Amino acid sequence: MSTTKLKPGEARFPGPSTKDIILADGWDVPDELIMQSYEYMGSEDIDFSYYTSQEIFDAEMEKVWPKVWQWVCREEHIPEAGDYIVYDVGYHSILVVRQKDRAVKAYYNSCLHRGTQLKPADSQGNSANLRCPYHGWTWNLDGTLEDLPCDWDFPHVNKAEANLPEVKIGQWGGFIFINMDDDAMSLEEYMEVIPQHFANWPLDARFTSLHVQKILPANWKASQEAFVEAYHSYETHAEALAFSANNNAQYDVFGDRTHRFVHTFGNPDQTWPEDQTQQDILDKLPSIPDGEILPEGMTARSYAAAYQRKAVGEMFGVDLSKKSDSEMLDSIEYHLFPNMFLFPGVALPMIYRFRPNGMDVDSAIFDLLFLRPLTPGEDPPEAPEAYKIGINESYETVPGIEQWLGHIYDQDTANLAAQQKGFKAAKKKGQTLGNYQEIRVRRLNKTLLQYLNA
Repeated sequence: MSTTKLKPGEARFPGPSTKDIILADGWDVPDELIMQSYEYMGSEDIDFSYYTSQEIFDAEMEKVWPKVWQWVCREEHIPEAGDYIVYDVGYHSILVVRQKDRAVKAYYNSCLHRGTQLKPADSQGNSANLRCPYHGWTWNLDGTLEDLPCDWDFPHVNKAEANLPEVKIGQWGGFIFINMDDDAMSLEEYMEVIPQHFANWPLDARFTSLHVQKILPANWKASQEAFVEAYHSYETHAEALAFSANNNAQYDVFGDRTHRFVHTFGNPDQTWPEDQTQQDILDKLPSIPDGEILPEGMTARSYAAAYQRKAVGEMFGVDLSKKSDSEMLDSIEYHLFPNMFLFPGVALPMIYRFRPNGMDVDSAIFDLLFLRPLTPGEDPPEAPEAYKIGINESYETVPGIEQWLGHIYDQDTANLAAQQKGFKAAKKKGQTLGNYQEIRVRRLNKTLLQYLNA
């Protein structure tokens, strides 16, 4: 028996690892899917003030949001010349516009005359030009000044130089990003390993089939941290332990701005107290219709993956025959700082974004998108408008979300109000994190501090 003492962060639950489970499926999988990249980052508490302090929130508005790449929309949100969308984060407001030559430009959403927003907050539409609703100063789509009413009264304005100030644009994977820092590194450099990893899962070969937006009753950081670990499943999603292995979920940190987890489905958690047959497990998998009979010699995991491979492939007219069981079933979740979640899997095709809700420290805007496979040779359909639900409304009421998945989102968001209130009620002033299962929470905090202390 080994008596080697483990260093902090080295402890793992005994049993098959995520890599073991994926390789046991017998499929060729991308090397990036089974690689492991963990780094111990300390065990000190993280102060609750990061989630409650107006001073820290204001500092984020000055030092974080203007300095990071953040996604605004998908290409299919603004497919035609003149299509625009307004992206708001706190008091920042950016106007993103499709040009006549199909390029994309972004401008600060503020008139150069007296500051009025050129387009309403959180709006999208189509416009032949960019006209201020107050006095009518008007710019072409390319940001050059088109019309200045009563220009005789403005001899001091050089119309040739009165262009709308531009914001840096980046495009990747069918997404449009902005960065307010004129000296920012390129988007590709900022994304660290994501372009390399997602070469296996090109997101520009998908389209937006669903967009749901909800206000959450917690700080934007606390809201997204509810989604970066599977540790909460033991209490929050206890019924899911019958078919998902949480103890051996894999957590990876790839750099300052990127990290992920891989959480497998089709096997019970090692702590599940009941004996189960493979048919029992299949019967409990919520993504598989009732009444499916497991053929002899197949596992619940392999059957569920085959079912999804056929169902999704037929629904969208795509060939998924080379997609592994893991890519079909598992929750594979990447994060790009500060607020973007990307799922490369086929059956769980989500994208998340979390933003401050205006200047409110205690609430956040959560955008949930589904990206479905695009039929080869077809252009993506225009993206649907966000379906907005109230703070107390259930995700189960959203058209296009299966009831079981809506229930999980309800569970994930149900703890947030109590946590936000608990931050303020606490005598102990910080949260204590697990070294491995909650490493992504710590990575987020350390990266935030890099920006706040710059």
